[in-house]
Amino acid sequence: MQFGRKVASIESLVMSDKFIAGKTALVTGASRGIGLAIARSLGRMGAKLALCARDAAKLAAAAADLERAGIATLALPADVTRPADLASLVKKTEDSLGPIEILVNNAGIGYFAPVQEAAEANWDAVLDTNLKAVFLLSRLVVPGMIQRRSGHIINIASLAGKNAFPGGGIYCASKWGLLGLTQCMAEDLRAYGIRVSAICPGSVATDFSPHSAKSVEKMLRPEDVAHAVEMILTQAPQSFISEVLLRPTQKP
Repeated sequence: MQFGRKVASIESLVMSDKFIAGKTALVTGASRGIGLAIARSLGRMGAKLALCARDAAKLAAAAADLERAGIATLALPADVTRPADLASLVKKTEDSLGPIEILVNNAGIGYFAPVQEAAEANWDAVLDTNLKAVFLLSRLVVPGMIQRRSGHIINIASLAGKNAFPGGGIYCASKWGLLGLTQCMAEDLRAYGIRVSAICPGSVATDFSPHSAKSVEKMLRPEDVAHAVEMILTQAPQSFISEVLLRPTQKP
């Protein structure tokens, strides 16, 4: 009976919103798709939300949508490939909402073509957005997390970081690199109570990239990725989920 009571206590702790309510969460690429679904989920769980995206008009529309659902947000347009934008983003978030305790690096772009057809500019755009920006933004947020000896960094990667496919050279390189960065960050920071995780979804039904050869009905939904974020954030304190591979039940 003693053991049973302990298990019940742990379960109630994990299933509560204790780890989320009142904490400041910054989500990049939050104006649509996966980022917006994650923001909505965290807002419903009581997090104080800062949203970032390049397109100010789309970001404002997303923030208004969340506000109508009773979720207060701080919308901050920023280009994650610009270090000055990132520094301003972190400062404005922390000045308005308090220390960033949850960082979701979701912003990403795609380029899909054979390597021999790609230009250096394509490489720079994808790698700067999908990989370098994660390094730059995490580096700005981590010192405060180290000082507080707690924090979550969740990087939205992709199964393309594990599986090669024709035309995916640049995109796959960015996501393979992101997984390597995530794993090393996790080792660097776990001693400070900071948990760094990656979520690797398969094809998600968004307007991110064309899916003409796939069945949209069988794809993942943005809410599926948001649910994985919830799972990571409500993990019991003595452990962390380092990586989630997320696939639809049927191949699209």
